[in-house]
Amino acid sequence: MPSSISLEALEALDLDPAFALHRGGKLEVRSTVPVRDAGDLALAYTPGVARVCSAIADEPELAKDYTWISNVVAVVSDGTAVLGLGDIGPAAAMPVMEGKALLFKQFAGVDAVPICLDCTGVDALVETVVRLAPSFGGINLEDISAPRCFEIESRLRELLDIPVFHDDQHGTAIVTLAALKNAARLTGRSLGELRVVVAGAGASGIAVSRILLNAGIGDIAVADSKGLIYEGRDGLNPVKEALARDSNRAGLRGSTEQALAGADVFVGLSGSTVSEEAVASMAAGSIVFALSNPTPEVRPEIARRYAHVVATGRSDFPNQINNVLAFPGVFRGALDVRATTITENMKVAAAEALAGVVGDDELSADCVIPSPFDERVAPAVIAAVSAQARADGVARL
Repeated sequence: MPSSISLEALEALDLDPAFALHRGGKLEVRSTVPVRDAGDLALAYTPGVARVCSAIADEPELAKDYTWISNVVAVVSDGTAVLGLGDIGPAAAMPVMEGKALLFKQFAGVDAVPICLDCTGVDALVETVVRLAPSFGGINLEDISAPRCFEIESRLRELLDIPVFHDDQHGTAIVTLAALKNAARLTGRSLGELRVVVAGAGASGIAVSRILLNAGIGDIAVADSKGLIYEGRDGLNPVKEALARDSNRAGLRGSTEQALAGADVFVGLSGSTVSEEAVASMAAGSIVFALSNPTPEVRPEIARRYAHVVATGRSDFPNQINNVLAFPGVFRGALDVRATTITENMKVAAAEALAGVVGDDELSADCVIPSPFDERVAPAVIAAVSAQARADGVARL
């Protein structure tokens, strides 16, 4: 079917540097071996390739040594929860998935293939990914809406013996925990002394809450669009019911802003707004992570009037909570030891390693998390994840 977009319209779009950069896509496939003559061709393809295929047929694990599988990740999305854009479909999601693949390569040397699926049913998504899985060493789920994303990841983890990682959940959680550990260190407190309020109970909000609970946070109250989640509240889905049992030990009810009175930490992952008065009501030495993009729940300049540490999800303010600090190193570390899964301990180890990149001489209110371009980040995360995979008994190397 001919394109309805004229050449003149494309040229006009290309005046925008974002469109110009994306023209033709951001990825290509390149050969790692030369094919200069008939001898090279005979080794790279027939007949030489048949010897390798036969060996793999006899011993399937050899595929990890004699194909690209051990260094390639599928970046899979259905386009239902893309960045701050929402349900825009698989075609419109492709620029983001290409970008994710680019970051895998740039920051950890991991090859990644963007795959946008034209199906949204849980069963169809799971079946499709399972059928694709033999070609990959890991699966990075991306921009799949909640609560479907929880079931999809859980079922894939059960069915596959390679790492499955929903970055919207766990990448955000790892970086948030790392930043919070350093913010607590800066303010002279332990995680166990902090009371946290999380606005947002989608994929990232649930995962952040879970990793903080696993890390020993003092108490945490989570709010969705209907208010604070507590045990016995009507209308909770199974994921929120489980969270209600494990959180909000104080039994708080009402709104996010009501819960902030006297709280030590606010983590915003909701796209909502929080008033200046609510931030002012927090405890002395408070920590505000207003992470919604592109508009934080509270403007950083306002939050800084009251909070000791302020972080956002944006690159134009200090302390950017950026998933790129986590997912490339997490997958590289898992792939390097051919891990069968990514455990909770591996995520916490990644957070601890990331936090440790910021030394005592660097730690400040404007530096509780390193830059994505800090060359110490990926090696620290890779080493920690690989070591923890071995300690957890999920490494095959």
